[in-house]
Amino acid sequence: MRFTTSLAALALALAPLSAHAADEKKKDDAAAAAAPVPPPNVSVTKHKGSFGGQSIAYTATTGETYLTDKDDKPVAAIFATSYVKDGGDPKTRPITFLYNGGPGSGSLWLHMGAFGPKRVVLPDGKDDGAPPYPVVDNPESLLDVTDLVFIDPVGTGFSHTLGGKEPKDYWGVSADAKSIAEFIRIWLNDNGRWASPKYIGGESYGTTRSVALINELEGSYNDVAVNGIILISTILDFGAAAEAQGNEMPYILNLPSMATTAWYHHKIANPPATVAEIAAQARAFAIGPYAAALLKGNQLGAEERASVRAELARLTGLSEAFVDNANLRVSPGRFYKELLRDRGQVIGRLDTRYTGVDYDKAGEEPDNDPSFYGIDAAYTSAINSYVRGDLKLKTDRHYVTIGGVSNWDWKLADQRGRDGEVYVNVAPYLGKALRENSGLRVFVGQGWYDFATPFFGAEYSLNRPGFDPSRISFHYYDAGHMMYVRPDDLRKLSADIRAFIRG
Repeated sequence: MRFTTSLAALALALAPLSAHAADEKKKDDAAAAAAPVPPPNVSVTKHKGSFGGQSIAYTATTGETYLTDKDDKPVAAIFATSYVKDGGDPKTRPITFLYNGGPGSGSLWLHMGAFGPKRVVLPDGKDDGAPPYPVVDNPESLLDVTDLVFIDPVGTGFSHTLGGKEPKDYWGVSADAKSIAEFIRIWLNDNGRWASPKYIGGESYGTTRSVALINELEGSYNDVAVNGIILISTILDFGAAAEAQGNEMPYILNLPSMATTAWYHHKIANPPATVAEIAAQARAFAIGPYAAALLKGNQLGAEERASVRAELARLTGLSEAFVDNANLRVSPGRFYKELLRDRGQVIGRLDTRYTGVDYDKAGEEPDNDPSFYGIDAAYTSAINSYVRGDLKLKTDRHYVTIGGVSNWDWKLADQRGRDGEVYVNVAPYLGKALRENSGLRVFVGQGWYDFATPFFGAEYSLNRPGFDPSRISFHYYDAGHMMYVRPDDLRKLSADIRAFIRG
């Protein structure tokens, strides 16, 4: 009784204090909203480099661009880094806008890993360890064929809201796309580049953003026409990928990635010579006997089940007993843990070539993703040291590499239905854009060993009615989600995109 009374007294004592604190916070927020907004923080520097075998002099502009409301009041600062070739003809010189995914990821991965003039060097397939992480010249940057703008959406990188604007107002498929479309229009105005050939591109959720963005840029009468969309590690149809009981599509779409991974780790008996061959075998099985078996559910006969079980075990490198216990439905998490359990290893999600060691060999899923903790520190170090050093940006802000948003609104602006009934699929936007812009082409780059955005899922999304397959080109790489961490695939990816832009 004495303890309960003490708690009650404490609660009464704290109540006025809490109310006071809430009032003080409201006053601070109001003061921040009323405070004058400083001018955008921008740094401009001059550089030279060799890219694609050409010597290029270019201007780097890194810093903030302000988005404004209807009263012309700044409400958000979009951080971006632009690289523009000196002396380029704005009427013919392409410009490419790039970003990463998450949602909630900064653009540092494509910026410092693939297409920027500098890149961080990582040991391929291994943990990046401790610093220093070398940042070197990147001859694979695309500056020989296009100017580049790397964009960090609100809540990522150094981007943030202003004047009391709520960051969550930008955290949704459609809201995010609208803000990037607004940034692109401002950039074209400020740089006199409306006549330039234009490309947009992203990685992972950045591919979702690209397709939502093309709807914002070309989906109305006030169009910004685009020449090409670059999709790297593609995810457009989230309904098909949803791991929910009763949804059979994820098992079908993930199976070819399980087969390529089992092939890579030498878990397939009598394997074919190439990864492309095992992928072809797995595709055929996935959309044929395997899909039929899953759709039959409890009506699947014993003989057919046995046949499917045997082939599923062969393609995944797992035992027949394991796939049978899983009801022929092996989830990715179980696969990561089970494939190399006999070796005491787990495999990565972003890149299944990576392996790690868990606390123990028991359990259903890995403790963590070895293909992510194997690279994250190097990229974070690289972007902070490079932007603050070579590009001479002075800022006290913390660069948000990933995870800077929450409560993402997945409902599309033009989508009907209650929240629980929404099927998130932006692919129809792309089909519409292809039908309404005869000059638009699409580049799709997929890693054989990527489970975050499996290659068969990308193929499925873009193989529906309403798409012109003659203007969609698929390219495959011997790595995972971030194929550019493998030096040979960085060179191949760069060459493939160069050809795409020149085409």
